[in-house]
Amino acid sequence: MNNRGLNRRMDPFEKALLASVYVSNIEPTIGYVDRLRSRMYLPIEIFDDKIQHLISIGLLEKATTPRLTFLGRDALKVVLVGGVFDVIHPGHIHTLKAAKQHGDVLVVVVARTSTAAKIKQGRKIYHGENLRKELVSSLSFVDLAIIGSQVSLYDTVERVSPDIIALGYDQIHSEKEISENCKDRNLTVRIIRLNTPVPGIKSSQIKDEMGNSIYGI
Repeated sequence: MNNRGLNRRMDPFEKALLASVYVSNIEPTIGYVDRLRSRMYLPIEIFDDKIQHLISIGLLEKATTPRLTFLGRDALKVVLVGGVFDVIHPGHIHTLKAAKQHGDVLVVVVARTSTAAKIKQGRKIYHGENLRKELVSSLSFVDLAIIGSQVSLYDTVERVSPDIIALGYDQIHSEKEISENCKDRNLTVRIIRLNTPVPGIKSSQIKDEMGNSIYGI
């Protein structure tokens, strides 16, 4: 059975359940049922029945903690976005929503404070990495926010194994460089560059104009 046929037969709840299992496999601190029930309350029996159905058609492995099979993972399109997200503003919202439209699962990588300091040279980082992760996680359309690797961006890419890496319109990363580094790790990833309807809104401008009055620093 090919992936296209599976996608035609899957209902939105089954797709959401696969996505929740995928996210919990990456970040197991919250189980897939609890994660999904926080967004759509349904009787636990419905989850059990759907899990058994997805196992029966080969999308999940039969185990104490379900995991995606190769077919199950192939039925999802995962989009990865990275950034500092020190002050979340409308530009971030537009970018992340646009990224989500390219797939079923949106994973956001929040830069570590040490990495953020290198990216934002000469600018103060107001929020620690855990708080920035919490802020991004609070956005309903973000399926998972994780803190990036201390060593290399590509360690995180390898961990997530996305289908698409979406870059913001003003991110300095080179699509070609990212593509080549992914190929070096045997990762097949499509790189896209997103536009924004509000290019004039930037974190640096907000910090310069409002940082003192809001944060007192």
